[in-house]
Amino acid sequence: MLTRSICGYTFRDMRRRSLLGAASPLLLIDSGPPPRPRWIHTWTAAPQLTERHNLPPEPFTALVDTTLRQTVRVSLGGRRVRVRFSNAFGTGALPITVAAVALPAGGRAGAAGIVPGSCRPLTFSGRRDVIVPAGAQTVSDPVDLPLSPRSNLTITVHLRAGPEQPAITSHPGSRTTSWLATGDQHAAVELPGAVAADHWYLISGVEVLATGASALVVLGDSLTDGRGSTTNGNDRWPDLLADRWRDPRLAILNQAAAGNRVLRDGLGPNALARLDRDVLALGGAAHLLVFEGVNDLGTTAASEAAQRRVTGDLIAAYRQIALRAQACGLRTSGATLTPFGGNIYDDPAGVRETARQSVNSAIRGGLFESYADFDAAVRDPSAPWRLRPAFDVGDHLNLNPAGHAALAAAVPTRLAGVTAGPPTWR
Repeated sequence: MLTRSICGYTFRDMRRRSLLGAASPLLLIDSGPPPRPRWIHTWTAAPQLTERHNLPPEPFTALVDTTLRQTVRVSLGGRRVRVRFSNAFGTGALPITVAAVALPAGGRAGAAGIVPGSCRPLTFSGRRDVIVPAGAQTVSDPVDLPLSPRSNLTITVHLRAGPEQPAITSHPGSRTTSWLATGDQHAAVELPGAVAADHWYLISGVEVLATGASALVVLGDSLTDGRGSTTNGNDRWPDLLADRWRDPRLAILNQAAAGNRVLRDGLGPNALARLDRDVLALGGAAHLLVFEGVNDLGTTAASEAAQRRVTGDLIAAYRQIALRAQACGLRTSGATLTPFGGNIYDDPAGVRETARQSVNSAIRGGLFESYADFDAAVRDPSAPWRLRPAFDVGDHLNLNPAGHAALAAAVPTRLAGVTAGPPTWR
């Protein structure tokens, strides 16, 4: 049987998926042999071009002779691991001298130390070093390192020469502390004198070898990227959703970028432009949840004509995203846009609020195969154009940890075939 990959799936996978029932979208039905293990993404971060104020701190800005140690929180567990390094926005080659994975000290996010004896050197086609071309990514060879579900993993690299050009690929909104030190200390248990930076650099994915597992990918902006959540707390709403569902077959992947828009580039490429790389190319992706659009409304002129146009354009873009995802075998869901009354996006005449309600009506009306009503989850019942004060981080747009928890609680369990949790399907 043909098994050539299309959109991250083999023909055999796609034949199975055509037999899925609506009530259990992740159940694979096949009379043939049992599924074989495959590589599933268990953690991701959307690559972005590092802005000047998000560059590594001095004296590590150029990453010359630098050890960079970072922690990420996986969703699925596994015993075999491989890591993806990204030079997507680099304008020159990225030479990585050596890389390794380990377990962080105390299992903590943002830990500078690692558990003694847990360090596993990474290789790339059997070599310790690798050169990642401009605009490309590279995948390490697999290593044995048992990971528990929803646990933290340390990734350490040493760069002797640094990138050829100053453009660095990163994910600024890590909400996690990374550490930089001089020299090759990739296997050091501690990093005395290391300098902290609350950003991720050069890493874009971690995969585990799993059988019968798949991934839910969230495409979003700062509300999903974790603005207002706790640094090293892993309490963004996708993290809390993984904690709530606790499904050992399902990875939850956060592909959000703060400031992102659906229609136009802003902080990073627009959602339509990054869909292939950030969603459809991910190993194991089976379901897409789209939660962005507020920045499109908020950065468009507050005139009735302009907002009518952007509303129509957003709805058309959502349809395009759904069509492209479905063509690759993914089920699609949308989330209603949350309120921003009192934020700079608000306007006295309420024109943008009217547009938000129109977009939400389309999402509730069947634009996607299913939806999560995030608007209803966090709006103030007495003033539905505003966030509930208990969920507002203070800017009247982004959410505090309680608000992130409210979003996690509002995702219907049957949206991705999960049986844990209360039946909140809408």
